[in-house]
Amino acid sequence: MDILFEPFLFLFMRQGFLILVAVSIPTAILSCFIVLKGWALIGDAISHSVLPGVVLAYIWGFSFALGGFLAGLACALLTGFLTENSRLKEDTVMGLVFSIMFALGIVLISRIETTVHLDHILFGDLLGLSWRDVLESFGLASLVLVLLFMFGRNLVLYIFDSVHASVAGLSNRLLHYGLLSILCVTVVGALKAVGMILVIAMLITPGAISYLLTKRFQSMIVLSVAISVVCSFLGIYLSFFLDSAPAPTIICVFTLFFIATFLVKSWKNKTINGSEGVRA
Repeated sequence: MDILFEPFLFLFMRQGFLILVAVSIPTAILSCFIVLKGWALIGDAISHSVLPGVVLAYIWGFSFALGGFLAGLACALLTGFLTENSRLKEDTVMGLVFSIMFALGIVLISRIETTVHLDHILFGDLLGLSWRDVLESFGLASLVLVLLFMFGRNLVLYIFDSVHASVAGLSNRLLHYGLLSILCVTVVGALKAVGMILVIAMLITPGAISYLLTKRFQSMIVLSVAISVVCSFLGIYLSFFLDSAPAPTIICVFTLFFIATFLVKSWKNKTINGSEGVRA
């Protein structure tokens, strides 16, 4: 029985559990907005685009979080500008912008001598973080939650009916870039824990699963947060006994949860349709 509690005996595991709470909650809430808005590629673009900002932050000696946020915001603004001033569709522009910025980050990091391993930036370093990193993640998560609490109603209206939001006197442009800014802060907050490649799964999977389970937005938010926290906890817990990398293990748990949910919902739908056919 003692072996089940063994992960909690180590400081680095306790720090990992805490920082996952800070990462899971805002990413889970935003995943609902992203899934409903169809912004999966935008989340992917921003998560990749923070790399040059992180590298430049290291070179110039300022916060990785600030560098990553500015790079992600630059990606969002550049994407919006090119979409509005060209015939290219938004998904095409996003693919161009994030691939260029990601390649730029790779070039920059290959040209400098640094103790920051590229793998840690790409895949996270969940078990190698300090209390300062934990506090920083909680600070950024708190900022995201405050912004969502303050502007959540307007963002929900914008997502479900942008025309209605405009008629109500809201600025769709401001809400658009405001949501992108909040997404940038969230990605930066999750960067050290799960890395820029895997954060996209935490921004998509909880919302996708909860979307399959409920038709009400409030319930979707609650389910998404619960799923994200539980899957993250199970992922890092299992990684301790499997001796595997925590972040990929967490994503594997998310994936298994999604597959199970999809199969159960598909089976229920077929059963209901079949029963209706028999009664008819």
